[in-house]
Amino acid sequence: MLRMTRQRSAVSDLLEQTEDFRSAQQLHDTLRDNGESIGLATVYRTLQSLADAGQVDVMRIDDRETLYRRCARREHHHHLVCRDCGRTVEIAGDTVERWADQIAQDHGFVAVDHTAELFGTCAACAEDQQA
Repeated sequence: MLRMTRQRSAVSDLLEQTEDFRSAQQLHDTLRDNGESIGLATVYRTLQSLADAGQVDVMRIDDRETLYRRCARREHHHHLVCRDCGRTVEIAGDTVERWADQIAQDHGFVAVDHTAELFGTCAACAEDQQA
């Protein structure tokens, strides 16, 4: 069980206030801007503890940092993420699950696990780019 210190509570509370994925550095910057006295290492440790407890989703992007987000869904799901602003929409995993199961079966694999994130440009960012 994660002992909830004032600093850990601040990280957890901040995650509750955003629907989008954020890096540890972004969360740290926001906390510091809000007057919290918290180290970046504490933010990382707290995020890792919350991830280990299944309380946040973790997304690793090849050319960027690891991103974190408090998720509303407890069941397995995926995300549609805007490359520009980070807006995130949770999507049910049924279709991806069926596809993954079929691919695994076709190749004789069992106990298959996966992650699937879809990246694109949200309507607002696409509109801004055309302006």
